[in-house]
Amino acid sequence: MKNTTLIFALVISMAVSAQSTWKSDGAHSKVGFAITHLMISEVEGHFGDFDITATATDTFEDAEFTVDITTTSIDTDNSRRDDHLRSDDFFAAETYPSITFKSTGYEKTGDKTFTLTGDLTMHGVTKPVTLEGRVNGVITDQRSQKLKAGLKITGAVNRLEFGVGGDTPTLGDEVNLTINLEMAQQ
Repeated sequence: MKNTTLIFALVISMAVSAQSTWKSDGAHSKVGFAITHLMISEVEGHFGDFDITATATDTFEDAEFTVDITTTSIDTDNSRRDDHLRSDDFFAAETYPSITFKSTGYEKTGDKTFTLTGDLTMHGVTKPVTLEGRVNGVITDQRSQKLKAGLKITGAVNRLEFGVGGDTPTLGDEVNLTINLEMAQQ
């Protein structure tokens, strides 16, 4: 009887901690950023074309992320500025068409919060970064009957460390990231 109970407990614990694949819902997700301009204002923008995949439990814990962002999809609500950001002065989008992130660590920091570490590659340079995350909730979508998770991930990177743009007093060096995600379990 003890062996049966032990096996049952082991099977249940494996089922609870099983990992599955989750994909970002592009219609309900946004990869945004903000940077200081002239030391007096903040300019915001986002990337419209991205693919974010995660493996995580049904409660969206122990997550591992892979991110691929298309640099030409940058949008700051100003086409002239966007063209300049795509140029060799900044992202060199023809040479470096993607910004990628691959997580290397996940640490739960609270009931709904976590720290995510990983390697960010931008403009041909790869550096480790640390991001803060929050799971806003996990529900069963009534339409698809699949689990969906809402997340917010934030952090900051120094653009100069990645060779994006030059050292100038008109732009801040730090770029703040805000990624709002709706992830669907596959």
